[in-house]
Amino acid sequence: MSNSSESALSVGRSLLYLIVAGIAWGTAGAAASLIFRVSDMGPLALSFWRCVGGLVLLLAALALRPRRGAAPVAREPRRRRTLRVLGTGIGLTLFQSAYFAAVQATGLAVATVITLGAGPVLIAVGARLAMGERLGRGGIAAVTGALAGLFVLVLGGGAAEVRPLGVVLAVVSAAGYAAITVLTRWLGRDGGRTDALSTTTWAFAIGAVGLLPAALAEGLVPHTDAPVTVLLLLVYVAAVPTALAYALYFAGAAVVRAATVSVIMLLEPVSAAVIAVSLLGEQLTAAVVLGTLLLLTAVTGLAYTEARTAAERRREAVAAV
Repeated sequence: MSNSSESALSVGRSLLYLIVAGIAWGTAGAAASLIFRVSDMGPLALSFWRCVGGLVLLLAALALRPRRGAAPVAREPRRRRTLRVLGTGIGLTLFQSAYFAAVQATGLAVATVITLGAGPVLIAVGARLAMGERLGRGGIAAVTGALAGLFVLVLGGGAAEVRPLGVVLAVVSAAGYAAITVLTRWLGRDGGRTDALSTTTWAFAIGAVGLLPAALAEGLVPHTDAPVTVLLLLVYVAAVPTALAYALYFAGAAVVRAATVSVIMLLEPVSAAVIAVSLLGEQLTAAVVLGTLLLLTAVTGLAYTEARTAAERRREAVAAV
């Protein structure tokens, strides 16, 4: 990752960054599930160690990355940078802590599907309020479909598969995810120069400080009969779905439109569901599958609506020249 502006990334490279981030994120919940199974570590302590591990790795990346001798890059205004860092740090902390708690409460597959299914709905609403992006009929239909999917999941999943507390925590996680996405896109509208790696590093520092009291109360060091396994899983969570994935996500999300980001991030619930069923032995009922399909279809509909709107705007711009 270079010092150059992340907004200077090509769309193709930004999409690749987001694809890698989505797949990597899909493995974070699986690692968390394994940690919960072999130890008494809680979700807040896990989130704290994820922030600390990610922070250490990102600081190392900042220290080792090459410094170019080209003309100096214009820095982001201090007030705007502060807003970006604080907003990202708080949103990230809420997103991952509530997500791990949802995984513990209702399982990997359901927690991930609800988080990433509710996220685009909240993103669409947030983008409408913050950036004036119109939903249109297709967008309204997509939001309705997503809500229907959540309804089916909650009422049709059965107490053994879908627990109300887990659903609430997943929606809270989705709110944190939506806030990060909308904020990143809103601040990137004017093509201003940003440093995604630095922003991510500061965000994890904020998360670590904010989570420390709760993690201490929950227990920083877990009791386990498999300490090596827990340690390796923690290192993996800090390195791949944290330090690498978040840096790539923030870089790509600053370039690609919010709804398009949401569709690419469907790689996370899909990969998480495959891992949950094939490796963790979780069971998916017909209602869970139906609710999942409704959610994923709704998010795809949001992306289609946005792509069509963008194409219309481009045609209007060409016609006006």
